[in-house]
Amino acid sequence: QVQLVESGGGLVQAGGSLRLSCAASGRTFSIYTMGWFRQAPGKEREFVAGITGRSTFTNYLDSVKGRFTISRDNAKNTMYLQMNSLKPEDTAVYYCAYSKSTVPLSPVSRYDGWGQGTQVTVSS
Repeated sequence: QVQLVESGGGLVQAGGSLRLSCAASGRTFSIYTMGWFRQAPGKEREFVAGITGRSTFTNYLDSVKGRFTISRDNAKNTMYLQMNSLKPEDTAVYYCAYSKSTVPLSPVSRYDGWGQGTQVTVSS
Protein backbone atom coordinates (compact mmCIF):
# COMPACT_ATOMS: atom_id res chain seq x y z
CA GLN A 1 0.00 0.00 0.00
CA VAL A 2 1.19 3.49 -0.85
CA GLN A 3 1.18 6.29 1.73
CA LEU A 4 0.89 9.81 0.34
CA VAL A 5 1.80 13.15 1.93
CA GLU A 6 1.06 16.48 0.25
CA SER A 7 2.93 19.72 0.87
CA GLY A 8 3.39 23.15 -0.67
CA GLY A 9 0.01 24.71 -0.08
CA GLY A 10 -0.42 28.23 1.26
CA LEU A 11 -1.86 31.68 0.74
CA VAL A 12 -1.10 33.48 -2.51
CA GLN A 13 -2.47 36.49 -4.34
CA ALA A 14 -4.38 36.10 -7.58
CA GLY A 15 -1.96 35.74 -10.46
CA GLY A 16 0.64 34.09 -8.27
CA SER A 17 2.11 30.60 -8.34
CA LEU A 18 2.49 27.61 -6.06
CA ARG A 19 4.02 24.18 -6.49
CA LEU A 20 2.44 21.29 -4.66
CA SER A 21 4.34 18.10 -3.92
CA CYS A 22 3.08 14.63 -3.15
CA ALA A 23 5.62 12.32 -1.54
CA ALA A 24 4.89 8.61 -1.71
CA SER A 25 6.19 5.74 0.34
CA GLY A 26 6.98 2.32 -1.04
CA ARG A 27 8.95 0.91 -3.93
CA THR A 28 6.08 0.61 -6.39
CA PHE A 29 5.31 4.29 -6.92
CA SER A 30 6.23 4.18 -10.60
CA ILE A 31 3.57 1.61 -11.47
CA TYR A 32 0.68 3.75 -10.31
CA THR A 33 -1.28 6.34 -12.17
CA MET A 34 -1.47 9.45 -9.99
CA GLY A 35 -3.91 12.29 -9.72
CA TRP A 36 -4.51 15.64 -8.10
CA PHE A 37 -7.96 16.51 -6.85
CA ARG A 38 -9.39 19.49 -5.01
CA GLN A 39 -12.34 20.16 -2.78
CA ALA A 40 -13.73 23.61 -2.02
CA PRO A 41 -16.07 24.20 0.93
CA GLY A 42 -19.55 22.90 0.18
CA LYS A 43 -18.49 21.31 -3.09
CA GLU A 44 -17.67 17.82 -4.23
CA ARG A 45 -14.11 16.70 -4.70
CA GLU A 46 -13.10 17.22 -8.33
CA PHE A 47 -10.36 15.89 -10.57
CA VAL A 48 -7.70 18.48 -11.42
CA ALA A 49 -4.95 16.58 -13.22
CA GLY A 50 -3.62 13.08 -13.73
CA ILE A 51 -0.49 11.38 -14.96
CA THR A 52 0.40 7.84 -15.92
CA GLY A 53 3.16 5.87 -14.24
CA ARG A 54 5.84 6.72 -16.76
CA SER A 55 4.52 10.20 -17.52
CA THR A 56 3.47 9.20 -21.03
CA PHE A 57 0.01 10.71 -20.67
CA THR A 58 -1.46 13.60 -18.71
CA ASN A 59 -4.90 15.11 -18.56
CA TYR A 60 -6.42 18.17 -16.92
CA LEU A 61 -9.62 19.78 -15.80
CA ASP A 62 -10.57 22.25 -18.53
CA SER A 63 -10.44 25.25 -16.22
CA VAL A 64 -6.78 24.64 -15.30
CA LYS A 65 -5.42 23.79 -18.75
CA GLY A 66 -2.57 26.09 -19.66
CA ARG A 67 -2.12 27.18 -16.03
CA PHE A 68 -1.36 23.96 -14.14
CA THR A 69 1.26 21.34 -14.96
CA ILE A 70 1.42 17.88 -13.43
CA SER A 71 4.70 15.97 -13.32
CA ARG A 72 6.40 13.21 -11.40
CA ASP A 73 9.88 12.07 -10.50
CA ASN A 74 9.78 8.32 -9.95
CA ALA A 75 13.35 8.27 -8.66
CA LYS A 76 12.20 10.53 -5.83
CA ASN A 77 8.78 8.92 -5.38
CA THR A 78 7.26 12.36 -5.78
CA MET A 79 4.55 13.97 -7.88
CA TYR A 80 4.15 17.70 -8.43
CA LEU A 81 1.51 20.20 -9.44
CA GLN A 82 2.86 23.50 -10.68
CA MET A 83 0.08 26.07 -10.46
CA ASN A 84 0.50 29.40 -12.25
CA SER A 85 -1.86 32.33 -12.81
CA LEU A 86 -3.87 31.29 -9.79
CA LYS A 87 -7.42 32.53 -9.40
CA PRO A 88 -9.62 32.87 -6.32
CA GLU A 89 -11.75 30.02 -7.66
CA ASP A 90 -8.74 27.72 -7.33
CA THR A 91 -9.06 27.98 -3.56
CA ALA A 92 -9.56 24.50 -2.13
CA VAL A 93 -7.94 21.66 -0.26
CA TYR A 94 -5.78 19.81 -2.77
CA TYR A 95 -5.35 16.04 -2.50
CA CYS A 96 -3.10 13.61 -4.29
CA ALA A 97 -4.20 10.07 -4.97
CA TYR A 98 -2.98 6.89 -6.62
CA SER A 99 -4.85 4.55 -8.88
CA LYS A 100 -4.35 1.04 -10.25
CA SER A 101 -5.93 2.18 -13.50
CA THR A 102 -3.63 2.46 -16.49
CA VAL A 103 -4.94 5.91 -17.37
CA PRO A 104 -5.76 8.88 -15.12
CA LEU A 105 -9.53 8.79 -14.91
CA SER A 106 -11.51 11.55 -13.29
CA PRO A 107 -13.93 9.76 -10.95
CA VAL A 108 -12.95 9.80 -7.31
CA SER A 109 -14.03 6.17 -7.06
CA ARG A 110 -11.27 5.07 -9.41
CA TYR A 111 -8.53 6.01 -6.94
CA ASP A 112 -7.30 3.61 -4.31
CA GLY A 113 -5.53 5.79 -1.78
CA TRP A 114 -5.35 9.44 -0.76
CA GLY A 115 -3.17 11.90 1.04
CA GLN A 116 -4.40 14.12 3.82
CA GLY A 117 -4.64 17.26 1.69
CA THR A 118 -3.01 20.67 1.64
CA GLN A 119 -4.86 23.99 1.70
CA VAL A 120 -4.47 26.42 -1.18
CA THR A 121 -5.99 29.88 -0.71
CA VAL A 122 -5.93 32.48 -3.48
CA SER A 123 -6.84 36.02 -2.47
CA SER A 124 -8.28 38.53 -4.89
